[in-house]
Amino acid sequence: MMKMSMTTFDFGYGSVPAHEHSNGGGWVADTAKVADTAYVGPDAQVFDDARVFDDAQVYGKAWVFDNAWVCGKAQVCGKTQVFGNALVYDNVWIFGKAQVFDDAQVFDDAQVYGNAWVYNNARVYGNAWVFGNAQVYGNALVYGNAQVYGDAWVFDAAV
Repeated sequence: MMKMSMTTFDFGYGSVPAHEHSNGGGWVADTAKVADTAYVGPDAQVFDDARVFDDAQVYGKAWVFDNAWVCGKAQVCGKTQVFGNALVYDNVWIFGKAQVFDDAQVFDDAQVYGNAWVYNNARVYGNAWVFGNAQVYGNALVYGNAQVYGDAWVFDAAV
């Protein structure tokens, strides 16, 4: 009987069935879904039940995991992490060491970068920027041309 070999990769909690994405060569767990049109760079990782669709790009040392979705023309790069049930879409740019997680959503032309965190049920959209060490969380809404930066925290408010 011929033995079939299975490709695996360790995403940090033991080896799991995975493959290198055809567009970029980054590692994708077999449980995750990544469109052929999406780009996953050679050092990026998409795992658990995460989804990367459309023309989205995940590159640098970025991780997309849990049940997070990245789609549209969104770019997730650097050492960023998008996880939980987070949703990142449209023309968003997440970079640096930023994190978007829980049930947070970042969309339209928004940017989250530096060491910023967007989490809980927060929404960042329009042309808004969240950067530096800023945190946006709870049921906060950051939109329009708003900028949240430095060590600012925004929670349960609209900016």
